[in-house]
Amino acid sequence: MNRDDIIRMAREVGAGEPSLHGRIDYVVMTYNELERFAALVAAAEREACAKVCEIEAQEYGTDTNEWYVARACAVLIHSRGK
Repeated sequence: MNRDDIIRMAREVGAGEPSLHGRIDYVVMTYNELERFAALVAAAEREACAKVCEIEAQEYGTDTNEWYVARACAVLIHSRGK
């Protein structure tokens, strides 16, 4: 996740446009927007972690212990968002 992704997610939840105050960039959010933003960030991070597990699972042959562990990790990571 990079700066552009973070700004896109902030805009997606309705945060105000970034402002320059002195030398500091800042964005103003309501508590509701902040909660929604945090949920988006957490979901993006979960998806990135699950994807790593899924890629690892593909590198192992199916029906190996490593494949089952990697797949189980991906499933557990996805389930944390529910």
